[in-house]
Amino acid sequence: MPPRAHLLKGVYFQRRHAKSGRLAKVDGHTLRAVIVDDEELARGFLRELLRAHPEIEIVAECANGFEAVKAIAETAPDLLFLDVQMPKLDGFEVLELIEPRTPAVIFVTAYDQYAMRAFDAHAVDYLLKPFSEERFEQALERARARLGERRPSPELAREARAPGERPQRLVVRDGTRVHVIPLEKLDYAEAQDDYVALHSAGKSYLKQQTIASLEALLDPARFVRIHRSAIVNLERLARIEPYAKDSRIAILTDGARLPVSRSGYARLLEAMGDSQGSRNTTR
Repeated sequence: MPPRAHLLKGVYFQRRHAKSGRLAKVDGHTLRAVIVDDEELARGFLRELLRAHPEIEIVAECANGFEAVKAIAETAPDLLFLDVQMPKLDGFEVLELIEPRTPAVIFVTAYDQYAMRAFDAHAVDYLLKPFSEERFEQALERARARLGERRPSPELAREARAPGERPQRLVVRDGTRVHVIPLEKLDYAEAQDDYVALHSAGKSYLKQQTIASLEALLDPARFVRIHRSAIVNLERLARIEPYAKDSRIAILTDGARLPVSRSGYARLLEAMGDSQGSRNTTR
């Protein structure tokens, strides 16, 4: 019998007959899976492949990143089949927002350029559409092996970024709500232990991330760490004033006042091309 063909995004998935080997249960329990893809055909194809595995229960299907974050919080899956490019939130942003006990993640996408970033985020596997059932079975076997190991923190998802690649927005989870902050609207950030308070348009959002890791993501030409506890958007900087002996304070356009350390002041001058004092922001 010729292989059955499944059309998805203009390409065919060649599906073989079900293999005899199946993914074993972990610790004798049924594995819970969530499928996240904005294409209904893609979700249907994964659903059909998983029918050969009664030990895997599909507990949710999601068409975008917002739905995924909510479903993962509510169902606590063992397996996550995750697309990369989706509306609202992409796959990597979903990983940032889910609970620290991350499921075994199998990326399923039509784009090969995200593979290195996916494995840097400790994904179990990266299925590039179109893929065969045999390749799918290999991914499941890798997932079984991963589920017995310690799972990585979503912090790795934030750090898994290609050299020179900068985010265009920050995502913050607040219970079941998700806030998306475009970087051009980020006024400043303040460290609060292992969190950062992101200030934008008069509102503050608390994100579980260190200020050092946030600094590493931001463009140093636009955002400067002016103090060990503060990063400022240069476009929001109104002036710098003396505060005490050998110290300064930054005044932002919305009136916020932030401390400026010696090293932070030097970074400010460098970022503004003012190391020779040609542009004096101090009054």
